Amino acid sequence: MTQCTSVECTIGNRTVVIETGKVAKQANGAVLLRCGDTIILGTATMSSEPREAVDFFPLTCDYEERKSAVGKISGGFVKRGGRPSEKAVLTSRLIDRPIRPLFPKGMRNDVQVIAMPLSVQLECQPDTLAMVAASAALTVSDIPFNGPIGAVRIGMINGEFIINPSVEEQNVADLDLVVAGTKEAVTMLEGGANQVPEETVLKAISIAYDEIVKLCEAQEELAQKAGKPKADVPLYKVDPEILQAVRDTSADAIVEALCDPDKASRENSTNEVKQEIVDRLAEQFPEREAEIGEAAEQVIKEEFRRLILERGIRVDGRTPEQIRDIWCEVGLLPRVHGSGLFTRGQTQVLTSLTLGSLDDAQIVDSLEEDAEKHYMHFYNFLPFSTGETRPLRAPGRREVGHGALAERALRYVVPSPEEFPYTLLLMSEVLESNGSSSMASVCGSTLALMDGGVQIKAPIAGVAMGLVSSEEKNVVLTDIIGAEDFNGDMDLKVAGSRNGITAIQMDTKIGGIPDDVLKQALEHAKDARVYILDEMAKAIAEPRPSLSPYAPRVFVIEIHPDKIGDVIGPGGKIIKRIEADTGAKIYIEQDGHVYITSVDAEGGERALKMVDDITRDVKIGETYLGKVTRIESYGAFIEILPGREGMV
Repeated sequence: MTQCTSVECTIGNRTVVIETGKVAKQANGAVLLRCGDTIILGTATMSSEPREAVDFFPLTCDYEERKSAVGKISGGFVKRGGRPSEKAVLTSRLIDRPIRPLFPKGMRNDVQVIAMPLSVQLECQPDTLAMVAASAALTVSDIPFNGPIGAVRIGMINGEFIINPSVEEQNVADLDLVVAGTKEAVTMLEGGANQVPEETVLKAISIAYDEIVKLCEAQEELAQKAGKPKADVPLYKVDPEILQAVRDTSADAIVEALCDPDKASRENSTNEVKQEIVDRLAEQFPEREAEIGEAAEQVIKEEFRRLILERGIRVDGRTPEQIRDIWCEVGLLPRVHGSGLFTRGQTQVLTSLTLGSLDDAQIVDSLEEDAEKHYMHFYNFLPFSTGETRPLRAPGRREVGHGALAERALRYVVPSPEEFPYTLLLMSEVLESNGSSSMASVCGSTLALMDGGVQIKAPIAGVAMGLVSSEEKNVVLTDIIGAEDFNGDMDLKVAGSRNGITAIQMDTKIGGIPDDVLKQALEHAKDARVYILDEMAKAIAEPRPSLSPYAPRVFVIEIHPDKIGDVIGPGGKIIKRIEADTGAKIYIEQDGHVYITSVDAEGGERALKMVDDITRDVKIGETYLGKVTRIESYGAFIEILPGREGMV
């Protein structure tokens, strides 16, 4: 009989049970996590040998959705399922980001973490539970891992905080934040908010952290009861002698190459210095060129950080709080419905707005909900933006994640379909990239919306904050460039209005961010946000009073729900005829609201009259002009309204 071990803890008002030893025993570590009727299988597997000739840790995290978990069969022709949904991609990223920094430095063995929801109760959302299941699988396995981590979602409704809210609660919350961390500190943030002040966000993080500690302690208890001893895997480390040789002979040349505000020039200079180091030390350390190159990379990173920590110098010459030069332009694309070009230093994003009818909405078919999405943002990172060449393929996880972040930043200020009966699509093209292109796409989206005449509740801007830390000092950086993201310890993206935060995302490369550092970073981000909004206002301060002349017009009429069938007709015959005759598109809701969308105002008005004629009642005493449809011996039949005849 299978021997299994379990632990449990109370998170919010629900019990979380984690057990191991029952299933998937050939994985290095496997757990079943249960909360309510939501059950997640978490597994962790490691290759027996390290991968050769790589200079990174090959970690893969996957969240595998199964529609059977909610008793559904996938829609469409293909029933087996294809590429992961956007929700699955975003959840895979949620799993990856907090655990990646917790593996030993220099690890080269392949590690694959898979979280699979087997049963889902919508009151117990699976994404944060999948993060905990993944951590628990690693914790009980023999894979070296400096965890565990805990993860919870915290919502706020009417000023009250809710731990792990249901889908319904999440949809109406003013704050929706996922917090992950170890017992020592918070390591990851991901969420959106309805212009919530920084102090409230910090309070929410503090409440969530208390629950995270409980989850970490439960996993540690499970590991003590049934965990495997950690394997002794080889860790790659540069030879200290080579490393010291590079430090002794090349530090000054590296600093000189680093101090260049132009990204391309700086990268060329550092590459030249690196090659010179390899050529010079190859005689002293024969047949070890690759190791010399890695040692050079390590010293470049050390000198990069030393410039900031000891001399307060950033490689592009800015002070820690200084923002790069900003310029903006709207109306750049005359035929699109709205456009905004946002440039900050060497990062540039062009966003276009397209307005469509309500039936252009995206169909969302996920484990958690089936719905229509009337506001979308797509982020495209093109290879020329970094001066590179590569094949153009479908969007990767990074593009999906950045697009979702920017979409979340504006979701709370975009008018609802009831207020503005359109489907909105924002398309951000990264034309030039040197850090924080996702936040530039937030700014470009705001410009495009205002240029298009969409009456947003407030302009939104975003900025990326960084951190370079040592045992003695923490330096928070405002508006980080790509090199500061790569060589730094934190990437904190904050978007919002002048009044508060609308989106936040944080990743770290260290064990966590101290509370005082996070508070300081949010304060500096607010100052930067207000400055950026002032710069954007120089291009356009508020939404235009009217839509683009090329945007479709929407006409709305409310009919009795019993009349919907009359408008549609048998097999859709009548509605198709109206659309063919007028060029308009008709969208009908179950409550009787009819939305008529037409690029040609005249066509929309004709369609509106035709729908009105079909649904209005014939009244005695009114005069009608109609067409004679047939003549009988006892009188003539006349179509006085579409589909309705009278006899004379």
